[in-house]
Amino acid sequence: MHDALLTLLLLLTLVGVVSIAAPRLWVPPPIALVLVGLGVAFLPGMPRLELAPSLILLFFLPPLLYADAFNTSWVDFKRWIRPITMLAVGLVAATIVVVGLVTKQMFPELPWAACFILGAVVSPTDTVAAQSILERLRIPRRATAILGGESLVNDATGLVGVQIGVAVALSGAFEASAVVWQFTLVAGGGIAIGLIAGLSIAWLNQKVRDTTALFALSLVAPYASYVASDRVGASGVLAVVTSGFFVAWRIHQIPAESRVRLYSAWELITALLNGFCFLYIGLTVPRLLTEQQADEPHCLIGALLVAFAVIATRLVWVFPGSYLPLLWSPSLREREGGFPSWQAVLLTGWCGMRGAVSLAAALSIPQFMPDGSPFPGRGVVEFCTLVTIAATLLVQGLTLKPMIDGLRIPADAQGEHEVRLARIDLLRAGIARLDAFCTETLCPIAVHHLRHAMVDQLQALEEKDAAEQELAQRRHDVSQDVKRAVLESQSAALLALRDRGAINDRTYLELQIELDKAAET
Repeated sequence: MHDALLTLLLLLTLVGVVSIAAPRLWVPPPIALVLVGLGVAFLPGMPRLELAPSLILLFFLPPLLYADAFNTSWVDFKRWIRPITMLAVGLVAATIVVVGLVTKQMFPELPWAACFILGAVVSPTDTVAAQSILERLRIPRRATAILGGESLVNDATGLVGVQIGVAVALSGAFEASAVVWQFTLVAGGGIAIGLIAGLSIAWLNQKVRDTTALFALSLVAPYASYVASDRVGASGVLAVVTSGFFVAWRIHQIPAESRVRLYSAWELITALLNGFCFLYIGLTVPRLLTEQQADEPHCLIGALLVAFAVIATRLVWVFPGSYLPLLWSPSLREREGGFPSWQAVLLTGWCGMRGAVSLAAALSIPQFMPDGSPFPGRGVVEFCTLVTIAATLLVQGLTLKPMIDGLRIPADAQGEHEVRLARIDLLRAGIARLDAFCTETLCPIAVHHLRHAMVDQLQALEEKDAAEQELAQRRHDVSQDVKRAVLESQSAALLALRDRGAINDRTYLELQIELDKAAET
């Protein structure tokens, strides 16, 4: 217990330090965590870190998938469903086949089922590393929407493939019709259970008004969806993703203050869980490398070829998949906004990093067969998965920003225009509502001042004359600076009251939080 606590403290400290240092070094935090993990693993006296497979699969995976569903735009998902499906289903199938063939060539002693299981394990992408770079740059929304939608769906298709592959390996029999029927049951059952869970949680969100209870429900949702599906042999991943999609679409039913706190809490949860997963990858690869090299000296070469096959398959797939359907169908071309630029397609092909989902999939493989013998090739699958994750993160992740800079991908003008129009509509609605508070004889001075500030914001967005636009923006900036200065002065005065004992710590905290909320408005 004492050693476990020290290990947890070490992991938390490393996640915190890397979170501070990575942005200053322009290294994505997931990649920095893998590098730090690799470095720490070689330190003398470091304890061996092993996580139970069920911990990754049941504790880490459901909330990460649920958070991904919340961060995916359903509007964009529907618009670009064709390229998302091309990547999340077609590319997953192609990756399973190619990696299975390469694995069989490099490890001929493995049964075909284990080879294709490895292909399914490494087929899902993880956009955490890519998004940590893309979110700082003005990448076209089309590319980010497709990458996000792909990552969400291929988590499900890849893990369903793993689930079916394991079932085939355990039974020792393969029948195409039986596999298709099992896929239908696994996928359909997961979607159905996810819809039921999503409807239930959305209904509760509409009724419950306590933030603590809402947070508890938001944690229950992914775990309940996953466990319920797993118990009946359906896809827990599809259940979590489906329920997350549905609840996210009904998020407006939650009170505004609770929404802010819930989103903040979930950002911290997912950051920590992802941090632990990427650290685990870095800490574990050296140990597995030593063990596998002792048993099979060529194992590292085979694992690196698997990683190369994963990267190459994606690059070969994205170009015909991006252009041929649009060339044949004018209606598709119109709906998706024309042909994508070759730079954006190349970027999509290079954003194929693997992460926590592949790690969870590898660790979910049973250790033993029904007769008690070891599951064939499990160690090779786990090792190749970790090497593939590390290779894609380090090779693709570290070169992603230089590639974007070199390609000179056009900025996201569509997204900026959409945000600007939305801000204009919001300001107009707010000004109209403020006017309703005023009569011909009475208009509170606070309302008058607030209206002036909102009019300045609106004018800065709408004004055609550049000089007038700049003047309006300057007036708004000055009002914000004044508001900030007043709040800082109030915070200093409040702190002085606490320090000289005029108020206690609880009163200080309550009033400081009030000032913090006022600063956000």
